[in-house]
Amino acid sequence: PLGQGIANAVGLALAEKHLAARFNKPDSEIVDHYTYSIIGDGCQMEGITNEVCSLAAHWGLGKLIAFYDDNHISIDGDKEIAFTENVDKRFEALGWHVIWVKNGNNGYDEIRAAIKEAKAVTNKPTLIKVTTTIGYGSPNKANSFSVHGAALGEKEVEATRNNLGWAYEPFQVPEDVKSHWSRHTPEGAALEADWNTKFTAYEKKYPEEAEELKSIISGDLPAGWEKALPTYTPESPGDATRNLSQQCLNALAKTLPGFLGGSADLASSNMTLLKAFGDFQTATPEGRNLRFRVREHGMGAICNGVALHSPGLIPYCATFFVFTDYMRAAMRIAALSEAGVIYVMTHDSIGLGEDGPTHQPVEHLSSFRAMPNIMMFRPADGNETAGAYKIAVARRNTPSVLALSRQKLPQLPGTSIENVERAGEELRKEGKSVRVVSFVCWELFDEQPDAYKESVLPSDVSARVSIEAGSTFGWGKVVGGKGKSIGIDSFGASAPAGKLYEEFGITVEAVVAAAKSLI
Repeated sequence: PLGQGIANAVGLALAEKHLAARFNKPDSEIVDHYTYSIIGDGCQMEGITNEVCSLAAHWGLGKLIAFYDDNHISIDGDKEIAFTENVDKRFEALGWHVIWVKNGNNGYDEIRAAIKEAKAVTNKPTLIKVTTTIGYGSPNKANSFSVHGAALGEKEVEATRNNLGWAYEPFQVPEDVKSHWSRHTPEGAALEADWNTKFTAYEKKYPEEAEELKSIISGDLPAGWEKALPTYTPESPGDATRNLSQQCLNALAKTLPGFLGGSADLASSNMTLLKAFGDFQTATPEGRNLRFRVREHGMGAICNGVALHSPGLIPYCATFFVFTDYMRAAMRIAALSEAGVIYVMTHDSIGLGEDGPTHQPVEHLSSFRAMPNIMMFRPADGNETAGAYKIAVARRNTPSVLALSRQKLPQLPGTSIENVERAGEELRKEGKSVRVVSFVCWELFDEQPDAYKESVLPSDVSARVSIEAGSTFGWGKVVGGKGKSIGIDSFGASAPAGKLYEEFGITVEAVVAAAKSLI
């Protein structure tokens, strides 16, 4: 989707600058690559582009070079109908170096010179505006929207071939073109061999750094990393899961070399600050706290780029759960791209209180449970929070969302890190064979063998009640046609958390009443 490409590129360039700062030595530049991106007119119209390009300039990502295909055409026609801003000036104002190639159709030397100039500017990203003609060579459709989103058609293809003097059959690659491009194969092999030789020397001189970098490049996590996660007992003091999450984040950062992330201007509320590591800034790119400020959409897409740079880079990002609405497109791309980003989403219900319904998530849990290839966790205590992180880190091809509470929760008996992997075990039995099950993650439960699922939710037990501070949508498949679901199917309100739960019926009394009605 438009704007996501440049956002991913910012994440890739961020990763390069971060790794270079951590692992390069005065006598060995082991991390050194550029990141290139192509931006279209439609990308320039999307708000996410401004978000991420603002951050790219702030971070001084001098090895990021973006080509802007300035052909002034989008699907509905000439951009003059609704896009008349001066893009050059906007990017200069953001802090980018801007170059204009006026003949982008065949001005190859101009383009080469622009790339050379861009590489010489090391303290800021570069936008190379390349003015082109869309459908160049087509005698009847060039420079029009009719060539933007549709094929030329058989007659116009033939006319274009004749106009360009292209005498080759369809899919035939001329020998001179083939040989020109094929030279990159031996060149690339030589470059890789040189790097391997350099890294061998680096490994001998800096064994600890080399081991960490290999872990990041390969995705092989340090042995026993999960043992760093905290554990809790029922005697441990109750706490908000956002605070318990912070304990997990800081524990993981000390044992996972590629663990880094940040919040959309809510670090002190999301509890996401890594206390032992500094901020990633222009002058301190080795820092592992990413400051996104209020740019949720850009934040999500940048983290996708970081995750896709190297298997061992594990980015997390955070905001209030309700504000996933601002970043859902990036989260969906993470799921589609198999980018294992961890989303730390606090203030998970109407229980956040006086901020009111604009900040209170209701339908959000259901919406992510409906999204393919994403884990939606809602842990009930410390052990389940730690268990969620264990799975989120281990599953590098699946993004994970952790919905975390603002209010204190007790440490429950029967929970464990291991049980989260089985989607929740029996917590306790009381009265007449009453079973309480913590449904931490629906997706994990669905993956389990039928025998396990039957042991947790016996098919001959139809008296089932679900309760969740969120939409009841989807719970029907768990409680069945004869069961009852307690939740919130309207917007919330502004009041203290306890009052809201009472008003909306998220109470022990409501569960008891529902259960009695089924017996």
